[in-house]
Amino acid sequence: MEKNSVEINKSYKPIFVQDEMSSSYLSYAMSVIVSRALPDVRDGLKPVHRRVLFGMSELGLRSNSKYKKSAFIVGEVLGKYHPHGDSSVYNTMVRMAQDWSLRYMLVDGQGNFGSIDGDSPAAMRYTEARLKKISEEMVEDLDKDTVDFQLNYDDSIKEPTVLPTKIPNLLVNGASGIAVGMATNMPPHNLSEVIDGTVAYIKNNDIEIEELIKHIKAPDFPTGGIIYGYEGVKSAFETGRGKVVMRGKAEFEEVNGRECIVVTEIPYQVNKAEMIQRTAQLVNDKKIEGISNIRDESDRKGMRIVYILKRDAIPNIVLNKLFKYTSLQSSFSVNNIALVKGRPMLLNLKEVIKYFVEHRHDVVVRRTKFNLKKAEARAHILEGLIIASDNIDKVIELIKSSDNADDARKNLIKKFSLTEIQSKAIVEMRLRQLTGLEQGKLREEYDSLIELIKDLKDILDDKERRMSIITDELLEIKEKHGDGVEIVSGGQREGVDGFAKKFALEFNMSYVEFPPSHYTWNMHCKYSATEYNKPYYVSNYFKRNKQIAEYSDIVIAFIPDGVESRGTMSTVEYAKKEKKLVKILN
Repeated sequence: MEKNSVEINKSYKPIFVQDEMSSSYLSYAMSVIVSRALPDVRDGLKPVHRRVLFGMSELGLRSNSKYKKSAFIVGEVLGKYHPHGDSSVYNTMVRMAQDWSLRYMLVDGQGNFGSIDGDSPAAMRYTEARLKKISEEMVEDLDKDTVDFQLNYDDSIKEPTVLPTKIPNLLVNGASGIAVGMATNMPPHNLSEVIDGTVAYIKNNDIEIEELIKHIKAPDFPTGGIIYGYEGVKSAFETGRGKVVMRGKAEFEEVNGRECIVVTEIPYQVNKAEMIQRTAQLVNDKKIEGISNIRDESDRKGMRIVYILKRDAIPNIVLNKLFKYTSLQSSFSVNNIALVKGRPMLLNLKEVIKYFVEHRHDVVVRRTKFNLKKAEARAHILEGLIIASDNIDKVIELIKSSDNADDARKNLIKKFSLTEIQSKAIVEMRLRQLTGLEQGKLREEYDSLIELIKDLKDILDDKERRMSIITDELLEIKEKHGDGVEIVSGGQREGVDGFAKKFALEFNMSYVEFPPSHYTWNMHCKYSATEYNKPYYVSNYFKRNKQIAEYSDIVIAFIPDGVESRGTMSTVEYAKKEKKLVKILN
């Protein structure tokens, strides 16, 4: 026994604990990074998001189909693709159905899917779901060998490694996740702007980020709000890292004879109920003065938080304190880390667009090859059928004289120099295809297929055509799913700026303000002539005017007759230098 024991011990190899721990930890870290926490730069999805969308697509839950129980969907995804617990799958699906979480929802939910106040969604047995129409653009052409598939966790079926998305989803909806030793936090952007920027990159691969920013101007958060300051946005676009300061959208109203601050939009990822509770606590603690009551009047029509002010309160001062002490002003720390060919990388704006375009190009090439192969296979069969129709009497006689189907196929191959596939198609041909009308249809189909094959080969030979196809598909997406007009102003409370804001709110249009950058100014402040004429303030106003001109596609300037408006005309001149469309109205 001792001898055997010694021999066994000699068979062991000594391993240092630190080496084993290091190797195991690295394997675990890479598993978390690649398989769970970070999105793929191509479709902007983590594996669990991809599996939910793919699972729903496989179930036929399109935007025009009936809703299915969430429990059924979760069970499908859990059993076939994602064995990590039902809560992870359901929570993922819930988030994709929340209009305050995603800029463009990917799941159409029916039932209680939670609220911006932090309320939990109903249990999965009580809710139903299906794909949103925009999600169908992400799974289209999956059946045309456009992406690679891999075996699932138990090697029973296959799942896609990435979706052939037509939408630059990583930029459009953003992403967040914490891996081992790294994290990602990418903001959402406006779909129309992202597509414009992507098209600009396709036209000129050497385009600078400064040029791209003219198309993709800033993040576009689902909860709205106002981006305060542009330096953080610019840094994020240029380096992949930056800090975006957000403010809630607020205005002053008189309600029942009392001055009120009304908030209609709040910063992204802010819990509305917690914000109100925190504000009430600060009011009780006398850290914020001037507020007598807070009412949450939000309903299905939209958000409306009313801060009722005391009679002696100055609205501007109260609003600035709300920005300072509450989450009515918060920040979003941008960290654009995504998987590129399975490796985490920090990406700037241009790089994110570049990798998406490369993915779309690969999809178009693979789709074209698939369609070409299918068209050539059908044309090959039609060639055989046409030969048979031209020699119909001989074919019928040959088949009648054969002992069985196999002999018939062999005789056809020998007699007319056909292939196995062609002979099989002839033997299985229906009698109605022998009529003159049907024979004519065969020739028409064959001629059209020859033209299609020629066109598909031209696409494969011409990169410029492939990029044109990508551009056309992107513009189609913009037309179908893009947002409408966005109103831009300098943020003054009264005058044309005030009218522009009221107009945007009344017609539910996107609205952006560009206040001067000095710290004492806010969108509701109104300076006296003495204050305005200070050189420090003047320089900031002209800087603001330049930003408005660069941001806008069309500049409409309102200048009354006989009035010299140095500030407005500076915006006009900046716009003309940027070659923007300018309209001056009296």
